[in-house]
Amino acid sequence: MAVANTTKTSWRLQEIVAHSSNVVCLALGKNSGRLLATGGEDCRVNIWAVSKPNCIMSLTGHNNPVECVKFNNSEEQVVAGSQSGSLRVWDLEAAKILRTLMGHKANICSLDFHPFGEYLASGSMDTNIKLWDVRRKGCVFRYKGHTQAVRCLAFSPDGKWLASASDDSTIKLWDLTAGKMITEFTAHTGAINIIQFHPNEYLLASGSSDRTIKLWDLEKFKMIGSSEGEMGPVRCLAFNLDGCCLYSGAVDSLRVYGWEPNRCFDVVPVGWGKVADLAICNHQLIGVSYNLTNVSSYVVDLTRVKKSGSVIQGVIQDDQPLTEPSPKGSTLRRNYDRPLTTCSTQRVKQSSESDRRSPEGERRSPSSEDEKESSAEIRNPEDYKEIFQPKSAISRTPPKSEPFPAPLEDGESLLPSRYVLGDDEALAQIRKGHDTMCVMLTSRHKNLDTIRAVWGSGDVKVWRLTDRYHDLFPPRSLWKLDLCTSILPQIEELLQSKYESYVQTGCTSLKLILKRFWPLISDTLTAPPSVGVDITREERHQKCKACYKQLKNLSNVVKNKADQVGRHGSAFKELQLLMAPLDY
Repeated sequence: MAVANTTKTSWRLQEIVAHSSNVVCLALGKNSGRLLATGGEDCRVNIWAVSKPNCIMSLTGHNNPVECVKFNNSEEQVVAGSQSGSLRVWDLEAAKILRTLMGHKANICSLDFHPFGEYLASGSMDTNIKLWDVRRKGCVFRYKGHTQAVRCLAFSPDGKWLASASDDSTIKLWDLTAGKMITEFTAHTGAINIIQFHPNEYLLASGSSDRTIKLWDLEKFKMIGSSEGEMGPVRCLAFNLDGCCLYSGAVDSLRVYGWEPNRCFDVVPVGWGKVADLAICNHQLIGVSYNLTNVSSYVVDLTRVKKSGSVIQGVIQDDQPLTEPSPKGSTLRRNYDRPLTTCSTQRVKQSSESDRRSPEGERRSPSSEDEKESSAEIRNPEDYKEIFQPKSAISRTPPKSEPFPAPLEDGESLLPSRYVLGDDEALAQIRKGHDTMCVMLTSRHKNLDTIRAVWGSGDVKVWRLTDRYHDLFPPRSLWKLDLCTSILPQIEELLQSKYESYVQTGCTSLKLILKRFWPLISDTLTAPPSVGVDITREERHQKCKACYKQLKNLSNVVKNKADQVGRHGSAFKELQLLMAPLDY
């Protein structure tokens, strides 16, 4: 067996093409570490078995890019929030939509399922947090207090508290029974991206764009530790299952921290780039990251990672062992009291019926977003039946599996001999993903044919129907004054987009318009009135006037963004110089 000779601590498990357009978000199933949900700009949620190349199920219904996804604790349900602020919950066992929830006024940034009850929390760029009763299809309470986007939500292990983290650099702790804020933590100096409750003790960890991890005592409501070793924003945190240490997914590395006193036990190189989520199973840590349409998964063997003993960074600088730990079972602080059964009903503060029917949108009439039919397309029946419809209910979701096999250090073989496929099995595996790939490529081909037809016809109206493809813009031969009046409003949306490719396309298009059409616009608007009737000149004057008004609006956007650093900052500075004549 090759396994006995393996020495790798971390390795890449797989890379897949997850969507037909860019991946926006993803989430691992924390119970098993074997399920993955991805959300994309194609408005779909795809469900995968980690380490397998084919999509199990593709969930449709959203009309806007999917911004956030989350499994419930049993991994029987998944929720997805969109750019429009809507939520959709799917039942994965029944392969159907369960609920559509409306109420937020902007992008969904964070989601979490209650550990016991049928409740779901959502946070948005509208700064609000909403608590939903999935059974009754409605919002039961709204928590207000943050001043910027709510980036992360987490229920406490006992289900009594909800913690929220925001771009406003604060963490708020909410009492679900009383429906009010318990305390607020304000020590971070940057946006907070992730919060995690300790699995047993009254302890909360937070990671921020200020490059620190902080730990908070939830009995005394004070900070008890802060790391300073992160090289970039902290996006992922996970406590070890027994709570002995904290893992931080840094850029291309995994860091292992202890507290009281603060210390870093280990740093493990992992080539995952900016890791997006972590899960722990079978003494292995699974990390996933995404780039454009691709998703990559990585494994770290936790049996080969230092979780205690001597440290490499922190208050203890030498290689001497730490003081003896507390006896097993004793802790420095209180432990959570969990219900004896997961069927327990959690009491939460609920809004009055009149509040729930207030014009917040939870029960508004369906919009075009609501009316789109939701579906769950099963792409891989074999894996679907194995994971979501097992013969024995005891082996439910997903079946308990062995650890992922580690590759050899010298790279001779990626799998032990018992995992090597024969020719027939290998061909069957390749054919298994063929139909899925054909569907995706056919869809892309159809869309590109539409773009090509538009370029050939020069029809501006048809071109605007294809503005979903923001990475593409018409060839220069099609750029006429008529097109400018139609495309300038679209450019404003592109410049304010969070997607880098959209911003780049907006900058390139605006630069082309300014260089090619500003002399014409300026000369037309400053020319003296003509004698007699000149219909062509009047039409051109109206178009130039409309373009000038739109360019003035864009100049304010460019001015506000010219202070940015990096490639986009340089592009906006160049645009600001090109737009200087607008002020004269």
